[in-house]
Amino acid sequence: MEYDIKDINLAPEGALRSEWAEREMPVLRTIRERFERDKPLQGIKMAGCLHITAETSNLAKTLKAGGAEVVMCASNPLSTQDDIAAHLVAEGIPVFAIKGEDNDTYYRHMSAAVDTAPQVTMDDGADVVAMLHSEKTHLLDGVIGGMEETTTGVIRLRSLHGQGKLRYPIVAVNDSDTKHMFDNRYGTGQSTLDGIIRATNILITGKTIVTVGYGWCGRGFASRAQGMGAHTVVCEVDPVKALEAVMDGHRVMSMNEAAKVGDIFLTVTGGMHGVDRRHFESMKDGAIIANSGHFDVEINVKALEEMAEAKRRVRPFVDEYTLEDGRKLFLLAEGRLVNLGAAEGHPPSVMDMSFANQALAGEYIASNHQNMPPGVYTIPNELDSEIARLKLGAMGMTFDTLTPEQDKYLNSWESGT
Repeated sequence: MEYDIKDINLAPEGALRSEWAEREMPVLRTIRERFERDKPLQGIKMAGCLHITAETSNLAKTLKAGGAEVVMCASNPLSTQDDIAAHLVAEGIPVFAIKGEDNDTYYRHMSAAVDTAPQVTMDDGADVVAMLHSEKTHLLDGVIGGMEETTTGVIRLRSLHGQGKLRYPIVAVNDSDTKHMFDNRYGTGQSTLDGIIRATNILITGKTIVTVGYGWCGRGFASRAQGMGAHTVVCEVDPVKALEAVMDGHRVMSMNEAAKVGDIFLTVTGGMHGVDRRHFESMKDGAIIANSGHFDVEINVKALEEMAEAKRRVRPFVDEYTLEDGRKLFLLAEGRLVNLGAAEGHPPSVMDMSFANQALAGEYIASNHQNMPPGVYTIPNELDSEIARLKLGAMGMTFDTLTPEQDKYLNSWESGT
């Protein structure tokens, strides 16, 4: 078995952390038990370009339990947990990922995973899809479908499909309610603050924290910063989302204004250069800048490098940039995902639902791919609801169901005032 990881001797440590995460992932555990019996993925080759974390290890083992031949690579150079990579290899799952790998190694590892000629792809950012549709088109005929985990990746896939170039069906896992309403909001909210605090040991209370972007991730982060006593500011280009942020209790202003008052800046836009050169020029001495969007283009790091007279690493994952006028700005995790670069990513309880979506989407593709022309699909509502039911049951919660009379009323037009 071929693989490329930091150190196979880290496997026992990874096994313990994978086991700890699994305790908080009852929905995925239930799916794995069924997969072990029914083998719905028997013989299917799957390549996953995902964050190699304790939570992801439980998804990979679930897919393997279902009969799949799984290979994994990292979806971000800083997000790999090396002990988890070793644990997966020890479990017979090839992994190509090393925390802190350079750009060339990152793409070499992805290429190694794609070269296994997968039938089903799993992406977190659509990099595998992009590679298959550009450098490795000769492998496309063998692909029956794929899954995409994140907002940024879904945007890329819809663009590819809109141009008529997408060659196989992909389930947008991110569009499931049990994914984006929980993973993006609660997972990103908590794990991003965790990453900022671990990297800096800064006190959040009393700081002015600027959230750039108010989608599900921005909502979650701003809410949690507010809950910890921060003065919260939101910057948005969508007036409806900006209005929502105001109603949620945040100040809303342009980024040009916010740059002058912020102590900590966090980008979660899914776009590029939410924090740009003109903003660096206005920031106060000591401002901290971080990103929790998928790609490292949300902060214009190149402009910051050009503006700086000196740069030094003052803490792990904290780079100090000294500007010409003596101001110092601090960039976290090189402008990459701070929650995975400087911390451990989302808590397993929320990833339980996200990865349940991945596992069930893989099963859905295996069963239905012949009736799925190239396009971007959403997981069926009944599967989304089943994941929520399983999660509530695991939490010991109950919920109501409609009586026949109530159901009839909601599905009729006769009754009025």
